[in-house]
Amino acid sequence: MSGAHQASGEADIAQAVLAILRLYRGLECVDAGLTPSQYRIMKLAAAGGERSTRLAQRLAVAKPTLTAIADGLVAAGYASRTAEPGDRRVVRLSLTPAGRAALDRADAAYTAWLGRLLDETGEPAAVLSALGQLAEAHRAAHNAAHRDGKEPGHEHAAAPQPGSAPPQKGGG
Repeated sequence: MSGAHQASGEADIAQAVLAILRLYRGLECVDAGLTPSQYRIMKLAAAGGERSTRLAQRLAVAKPTLTAIADGLVAAGYASRTAEPGDRRVVRLSLTPAGRAALDRADAAYTAWLGRLLDETGEPAAVLSALGQLAEAHRAAHNAAHRDGKEPGHEHAAAPQPGSAPPQKGGG
């Protein structure tokens, strides 16, 4: 790949990163009654009472972060914690009926928001397919990093240290 072509590809990827960040910001602004972080936790907990440690792993967040969000969900009456019989150290997070109702409302709000954007693309099925492929690639990279003992979410190359020269491009 030529240096100009590589730079063009990197610029396209940088634009894609900005687009993903704008989309996330758009999700934060949806009046769903739940933050995106609360929504993610509740979607996984809705599938069945999930161990807090496992939830943190699946969400790629630190356990204290999960605990803080879960505390808010419990305080709002959307979730409950139960100790596992035989091992009180294991805590499961489950949705309450109010939590299931809140999750249904959030599903509707987020689905409507994304549905409108997908309709604007003219190719909603292709965009959904590409998003699914991207999510699967991320999940695989996350799982591989977790298996290899690396901190999830840090699979990328290290950033240059302040004062160091940026890496050279194109073998020059």
